[in-house]
Amino acid sequence: MKMMKKAASLALASTLVVSLAACGSNGGNDGSDSGSTGSDTFMIGGIGPTTGDNALYGTAVMNGIQLAVDEINAAGGINGYQISYQFEDDQSDPEKSVNAYNTLKDWGMQMLVGTVTSAPCVAVVEETHADNMFQFTPSATSVESIQYDNAFRMCFSDPSQGSVSADYIADNSLASKVAVIYNSSDTYSTGIYQSFATEAQARGLEIVSAEAYTSDSNSDFSVQIQKAKDAGAELVFLPIYYSDASLILAQADRAGFDPIWFGVDGMDGILGVDGFDTTLAEGVMFLTPFTPTSDDEAVQTFVASYEEEFGSTPIQFAADAYDCMYVLKAAIEQADITPDMSISDMCDAMKTAMTQVTYDGVTGKQISWGEDGEPSKEPTVVQITEGEYTVL
Repeated sequence: MKMMKKAASLALASTLVVSLAACGSNGGNDGSDSGSTGSDTFMIGGIGPTTGDNALYGTAVMNGIQLAVDEINAAGGINGYQISYQFEDDQSDPEKSVNAYNTLKDWGMQMLVGTVTSAPCVAVVEETHADNMFQFTPSATSVESIQYDNAFRMCFSDPSQGSVSADYIADNSLASKVAVIYNSSDTYSTGIYQSFATEAQARGLEIVSAEAYTSDSNSDFSVQIQKAKDAGAELVFLPIYYSDASLILAQADRAGFDPIWFGVDGMDGILGVDGFDTTLAEGVMFLTPFTPTSDDEAVQTFVASYEEEFGSTPIQFAADAYDCMYVLKAAIEQADITPDMSISDMCDAMKTAMTQVTYDGVTGKQISWGEDGEPSKEPTVVQITEGEYTVL
């Protein structure tokens, strides 16, 4: 892809369409839990795995936020104030994520963009709710991740991903006999599987095999693969992360099993797994809100800037995080929030502003949010073709 100058990213910042119908209140709780920061800088924190099995996701989110922060600061900041940004590694572990949250609080965090994965987000949202701090997760999909009114998300929820996947398979007559391999120890995977199973039954899809594994037994999938093969599955649904999916595809190939493979947003990143034969992913389909090969001008500009800054092509997690920062900026400006306000007052103002935003970005157009914190946007299914994503 043709590279563009960094200035093109600044142009993107000014062309993204964000509208708010009304201002949020700057009032609310008295803020005695946090007081007034007296700061002249917005302190934005991020949490996610930059080491461990899901490091690809956390690093992408960290980079996506950093790119947006750099652009926003270069363009004059938010309400004339600069952003200070700090990201903490949680290794996708709930306890470590709470520790990271406390580290960021000590640093002076006023709003959180995170966490990246679901189980840590469920743990941290309890903390942000107690502190009445605004939280905006780019990628945590479990329902409980945003169960309180201070929390919003950019991505689809687990139930949404499961039902949309079942509908797409049925609507396009991809298969009638479906197998599922899922991680029963992971809230992300089980949540998607449960909604998929319910919608599959409603749509007349037969689940001929549904085999679980755990995070402690995610190296040998021979039993799950053989059961799917013996059951005559035409399609295998994988509501799991890319690292486990890469092992399943490799082991299925050795077993002579070649069904249609269909995943969800956790599949994004499979082409970057070290040592994985990417030809095995040929034809894999999955849900994603972002396609780096899109001819959309905003996407092209973002991809070029990301590649220039970080030397790699962004995955959807980077794109979701990048969009999060621009939505955050718009809501802060419309609500006329300043850095010297209490954390609680900031949060109360953001609760109102977020329900009125309409956003055009790199992960969708005309995205809006309800009071439940869920986004409203169109899903996209891509297929891996010759090592690239193709929108179906």
